[in-house]
Amino acid sequence: MPRLADVKFSVLDLCPIRDDGGPAQALHNSLALARHVESLDFTRFWVAEHHNMDGIASSATAVLVGYLAGGTSRIRVGAGGVMLPNHAPLVIAEQFGTLATLYPGRIDLGLGRAPGADQYTARALRRARSGSDDDFPQDVEELEYLLGPAQPGQRVIAMPGVGTQVPLWLLGSSLYSAQLAAQKGLPYAFASHFAPHYLHEAIRLYRDNFQPSAVLDKPYVMIGVPLVAAPSDEEAAFLATTAYQRVLALLRGESRVLHPPVSSMAGRWLPREQEAVGNFLGLAVIGGPEKVRARLEMILQQTGADELIFTGDFYEPADRLRSFEIVAGLRG
Repeated sequence: MPRLADVKFSVLDLCPIRDDGGPAQALHNSLALARHVESLDFTRFWVAEHHNMDGIASSATAVLVGYLAGGTSRIRVGAGGVMLPNHAPLVIAEQFGTLATLYPGRIDLGLGRAPGADQYTARALRRARSGSDDDFPQDVEELEYLLGPAQPGQRVIAMPGVGTQVPLWLLGSSLYSAQLAAQKGLPYAFASHFAPHYLHEAIRLYRDNFQPSAVLDKPYVMIGVPLVAAPSDEEAAFLATTAYQRVLALLRGESRVLHPPVSSMAGRWLPREQEAVGNFLGLAVIGGPEKVRARLEMILQQTGADELIFTGDFYEPADRLRSFEIVAGLRG
C-alpha cells in the first residue's frame, strides 16, 4: 500500500464566498491558495463547475482556470470538473485547447456527468441542445477526437484544441463513470469529498475492469478528501463547524455562503440532519497533525489511492493556507 510520502497531493477548490465577502474576494483567495500549494509541491489545483449557487464562485470554470494558470508557474491547473452535459464538446475543446496552448503541459480536464445545477439552471445552460446524461460516453469520445491529431477529411476542428491532447479524467460519485473510465483506460477521480458511500465499490470496479490505453497502462485513482488540519485537535474541531454549517445549508436548500466557526453545533441541527452531514463528510480528515496523519494512512491502506485531492472549507483564508501547510509537512 502507498505511504504518504509516495502519494501525490492536490487541491480541489470550490472558491467559497464568505457571508461578508463577494466573488472577487473568493477568486483572489483561490489564486493565493494555488500559489501557496504550488510552493508546497502539490501536483495539481482544480476548480469545479457549479451554477446558481450564491456561495461558489467557480461557475465560469475555463475562465478561472486561465486566471489560476496565469498566476502560477508550475502546478497543474484544471477542471474538477467541467459538467459535460451542460456544453457542446466543441466549445470545451476550444476552451481547454486554448488553455493548453497558453500553458503547455499544465492543463487538466476532468469531466463530470451531472449538470451541477438544478433543472431550471441546466435548461438555461443548454437550451440549444437536447443532450442528456445518456450522451455522456459519446460526448467524451467526441471531445477526445477534437483534442486529438487532425484526421484526413475532418470537417470540424477545434482551433486551438486540435492536437493538444489535453489530459482527460473521468469524475464520479457513483459506479457509472468508474466503468466508463475503466473501459477507456482513463484516470479516475472519485468524489468522496461529498459522496463517500460508493468509494470502495467504485475503485474496485474501475481496477478490475481497467483496459490499458495510449493514456495509461494501469489504473490511476484519485479520491476527494475534506481536510481541516490545525495545530490541535480542539482547534480543528472548532474550525470544522464552518464546513458543517455549509453542508447543513446545502441539505436544507439555504444560502451556501461561508459562516464563521461556532463553539458548538448543538441546537443548530436536528439529529437526522447531523447524521446526514456526517454521511456527506464521511471521509473527512479533521484534527491536529498526528490525528490527520493516522487518518490519512488509514484511508490509503483502505483504498490504495494514487493521489489525494483535498477540499477545505475555512472561514479565514489564513486557516486554509495553514491547513494545507500542515498536511504537506506530513509527507516528510
